[in-house]
Amino acid sequence: MNKVYGSAAEALDGILRDDMLIAAGGFGLCGIPELLLQAIKDSGVKNLTFASNNAGVDDFGIGILLQTRQVKKMLSSYVGENDTFMQQYLSGELELEFNPQGTLAERMRAGGAGIPGFYTKTGVGTQIAEGKEHKEFDGETYILERGIFADLSIVKAWKADTTGNAIFRKTSRNFNPPAAMCGKICVMEVEEIVEPGTLDPDHIHLPGIYVHRLIEGKHEKRIEKRTTRAA
Repeated sequence: MNKVYGSAAEALDGILRDDMLIAAGGFGLCGIPELLLQAIKDSGVKNLTFASNNAGVDDFGIGILLQTRQVKKMLSSYVGENDTFMQQYLSGELELEFNPQGTLAERMRAGGAGIPGFYTKTGVGTQIAEGKEHKEFDGETYILERGIFADLSIVKAWKADTTGNAIFRKTSRNFNPPAAMCGKICVMEVEEIVEPGTLDPDHIHLPGIYVHRLIEGKHEKRIEKRTTRAA
């Protein structure tokens, strides 16, 4: 089966629809599937729910979909650095389900492993725990968190072979592997596609069995905050 497509729009053709739950890799602006996000914006689909650590910034990442009001709900850990995100949330226009970062990553991983839920101490006694099942284990209280089973996963890797075996570079790995695993369909963008057998099997971070479609492209790879010092 050919998994390689010529563009982000082609790779998403026949998949996108309104009201989807999309799991997106990335952390801030590091390792985000920027080409696929632009293609989602251009498609015009709406009422989307995104499971993602945050929403990028106002004019990049998921932020471009907030500007066009194509997102109705975010499952996220952090709302800072994006004025549109904060304004829409505070005005009640955007629904937000807060998740501790580790919990969000584990919810994605659990979904990819076919696990419907798990218990964690994180969030007990806070707003995070409201409305969730509580259970005691060995005298300690835990809350039940549900696995995320997304309609679509969009992720960004450094290099992959044509079967989808992928390598992520340094911190850009972040949420990408668990996000890729929890979607019914995973579309991945990479900086370079190589032939099977080129990559060392011991270096593979994401097996190609999780990847259904992939594209190669050029990436802007913005830096969210640049800190410098005098020479």
